[in-house]
Amino acid sequence: MKILAHRGLSASFPENTAIAFQQAAKLSCWGVEFDVHLTKDQQLVVIHDESIDRTSNGTGFVKDLTLAELKTYDFGSWFEAKFAGEKICTLEEVLDIFKDTKHQINIEIKSDVFEYPGIEILVAKTIEKFQQNKRIIVSSFNHDTIARFQQIQPNVNCALLFASLITKLDEYVRNFDCQAIHIPYYYGIRSIIQRMIQQGIIVRTYTVNNKKIAQQMEQLGIDAVFSDKGIL
Repeated sequence: MKILAHRGLSASFPENTAIAFQQAAKLSCWGVEFDVHLTKDQQLVVIHDESIDRTSNGTGFVKDLTLAELKTYDFGSWFEAKFAGEKICTLEEVLDIFKDTKHQINIEIKSDVFEYPGIEILVAKTIEKFQQNKRIIVSSFNHDTIARFQQIQPNVNCALLFASLITKLDEYVRNFDCQAIHIPYYYGIRSIIQRMIQQGIIVRTYTVNNKKIAQQMEQLGIDAVFSDKGIL
């Protein structure tokens, strides 16, 4: 079963930090997944939440802080004291960690709570700078973001993220030029998902930290799973 290390190797290291990605880069897993937001000064940073409250010793929304301000905070000690001093990463810093590996790289654009005007073109430019187009998957819960990104960079694979299933899901997905959908793992058994797999839609599921569940996903035809453990 193909596995993407969710937010880096986040089961053992503070999520979305350099050390979590450095450790994931050593694994033989298929890929890595992480989230990007946009700072006050238009810099792409890798963090899951809209605010820094949960994963740092600071407070506030990413959109209201500059990169220089964000770099002053500790993003490691919330997880464990020995990781004190870990800093927030930029998208460029994370791509640099994986530049010499063979991992697929799933960039989730986190624009479903706060919309970040222009984030799609900034992500596209960064991908182009690293010449990683064929290894990249861009995903988002904000499907308008995916549509805009596809217009800017049609040669990069995209995936629609869903937290729940919708009526006529297959028809909806066909309106996008997407290769895949990403859904909670417990929807993998649903008949609509099975029909979509039979129709050639790639389905990946999150978040799977149990080997037996991963095996069940594989039997259902799920292409890959996102896991905090990186390897199951």
